[in-house]
Amino acid sequence: MGLDRHYTDPRLVALYDIENPRGADTDFWVRLAADLGARRILDLGCGTGLLTRELAVDGRRVVGVDPAPAMLAVARRGPGADRVRWVEGYSDALGTPEADLVLMTGNVAQVFLDDREWHAALRDVHAALRPGGHLAFESRNPDDRAWERWDREATHERFDSPHGPVECWVELVGVGGGRVRLEGYSVVAATGEDVIASSELRFRGPAELTGSLTDAGFTVEHAYGDWERGPLVGTSRVMVFVARRD
Repeated sequence: MGLDRHYTDPRLVALYDIENPRGADTDFWVRLAADLGARRILDLGCGTGLLTRELAVDGRRVVGVDPAPAMLAVARRGPGADRVRWVEGYSDALGTPEADLVLMTGNVAQVFLDDREWHAALRDVHAALRPGGHLAFESRNPDDRAWERWDREATHERFDSPHGPVECWVELVGVGGGRVRLEGYSVVAATGEDVIASSELRFRGPAELTGSLTDAGFTVEHAYGDWERGPLVGTSRVMVFVARRD
């Protein structure tokens, strides 16, 4: 699996937490971990570790796994980083620690473009969990057709960064076969430098995700349609799955 430039270019990695700050999703995951009484937590695709570090409290054993060295470098410098074990790798780096909870946040589930990659990741997660442990993740709802809002007018924003003022926006490139291709633009005002990062995302619907979880040995306990644990409906922008290892 290749890595998008968002996760490998230090200039873009430095912008990641500015563009993806703590929000309602973070509150959801923190509450879920508490509700499940999770003591051993694996954060697959942990990125810069904002959530990972927040989960590492009260003696929990928390591991952050990510394939991007540049993202992990930021994670290791963050407050509370010493409470987390950081691992560079993909899902096969999870091992078999009999974890209580595996998280895949930030729409990580959508970077598994090929079904074989997705099913392999689910098998790795299943092996990493104890019987009765949980996998939780979110994915954009394809019925919401988010890509129709991915253009410069709708996504353009300006903010200060370690590089000075930056302008960012997203433009749609193409849609087909359950996949969406887009390009992210980041322009540094001081230099006029334009950093372009191409991305591709897989959009799987509720039935497809549920089926893949069942095939991998999970039972879906909850499928929410927002961060307040509302029902998943056709107009939901997000799908949040909580599944138990059988």
